[in-house]
Amino acid sequence: MELRQLRYFVAVAEELNFGRAAQRLRIAGPSLSQQIKALERDLKVTLFDRDRRSVALTPAGAALLPDAQALVAGADQLRRRAMGLGVSQPVRIGYVKWCPTDWAERAAGVAQLRVDTWVMPSHAQAARVAEGSLDLAICWVQNADLESLSLEARLLGTDRLYALSAGSDESPVDAADTVVLVDADAASWSSWNRYGEQFAAATGARIMRTDDGGVTGPTFFEHVRGLRRPVLNNPRGQNDPLPSDLVRRPVVNPSPLWTWSLVWRRSEDNPVVHALIDAFTRGVGDFGLREASVWLPADDPHRARDESRG
Repeated sequence: MELRQLRYFVAVAEELNFGRAAQRLRIAGPSLSQQIKALERDLKVTLFDRDRRSVALTPAGAALLPDAQALVAGADQLRRRAMGLGVSQPVRIGYVKWCPTDWAERAAGVAQLRVDTWVMPSHAQAARVAEGSLDLAICWVQNADLESLSLEARLLGTDRLYALSAGSDESPVDAADTVVLVDADAASWSSWNRYGEQFAAATGARIMRTDDGGVTGPTFFEHVRGLRRPVLNNPRGQNDPLPSDLVRRPVVNPSPLWTWSLVWRRSEDNPVVHALIDAFTRGVGDFGLREASVWLPADDPHRARDESRG
């Protein structure tokens, strides 16, 4: 019996699907089946009842699963601690606006984490990872960015964008009836401008161009009052307190979703960085990406998760 076979057993037991387990483990399906059969021979028990349409744990498999999970988790913890002891330099991570509230807990026992206090726009943070100033960054990217900068990305979080409106009407507003503010300062707002322009092109929302930095903050609130139309909120101000004369309104038909990616260099060979990537993204769901009502840019790297989009 080998540790990797126990890891394979745990993956199949948690997925109850050999295909998904093979994808999760990044091995070929036939190899996974062979290793499970070898483990069953070694343990002299049948772990799964399986046919072409379903996979289920046998009573023996269900009884052994908790012990197998504990052994795999213990081995992973030992590996992470060993890697952490062997690396003196902390992993450098940057972000834009959003970040996990528990990232210190996730990094504990995996690596020393240095959170960069130089908060910069998404495109700037991605470029800093590419050039080596950061090891990881949480930012908004598109597939074109990943290709041009030779980066990889995993989904870490999302913001469901809303519209701001003057008055007291908090009813949903159609995407086509919103205004999107984009700013002439591409050095600060390149990512938002791209998102907003793609959203407007896809939904019929109206674009308004400004050069006063008013895509968020007090100047943004003034624009909302002056336009007298619902204005799409920038994720930079997602949780900012509102003046009493403005309200948030859900955007529908479709509902815009902004994705936050954890990005790293494709050439990254530091095992501690990869262990931290796994720690940050373990258990992350799809955050509503599969909902038919959601809108994502066509080039969003996480759009492919939703098979119904074709």
